Amino acid sequence: MNFDCVLDASVGIKLFLLEPLSDRVEDLFNHLTDTPPARFYVPDLFFVECANILWKYVQHFGYSPDAARQDVSDLIRLPLRVISTMDLVLDALELGTAYGITAYDAVYVALSRRLSLPLVTADETLVHRVKGSDLDVRSLSAWP
Repeated sequence: MNFDCVLDASVGIKLFLLEPLSDRVEDLFNHLTDTPPARFYVPDLFFVECANILWKYVQHFGYSPDAARQDVSDLIRLPLRVISTMDLVLDALELGTAYGITAYDAVYVALSRRLSLPLVTADETLVHRVKGSDLDVRSLSAWP
């Protein structure tokens, strides 16, 4: 089975924070060691969004700042294929206005469409907003 996909921050952050479906994310990332390895694509926005989630945990939930710094260090060392948001922003604006989704979410959708790969997300609202369209946005809970 091919596990190549676009991942959003709602998935990536689950490698570091114990949240519902974190076990599924660990299983997914284990496919990076397959032969051939899975390829996970992210827009460069992914790293800022994950850092912001960690910041929120530090500010509001007592998460250790040292742990957050280590998580970001580990995150940037993952073998992810990073695409510039500059290359996606016009498509993201079009998709955002067409489907009523944020430009942030639309960047991931635009990347998915450009690469003809599914976007895997834990954001059920996003999945619902594009349901019935030709956009391939899949819920982490249903991914493979």
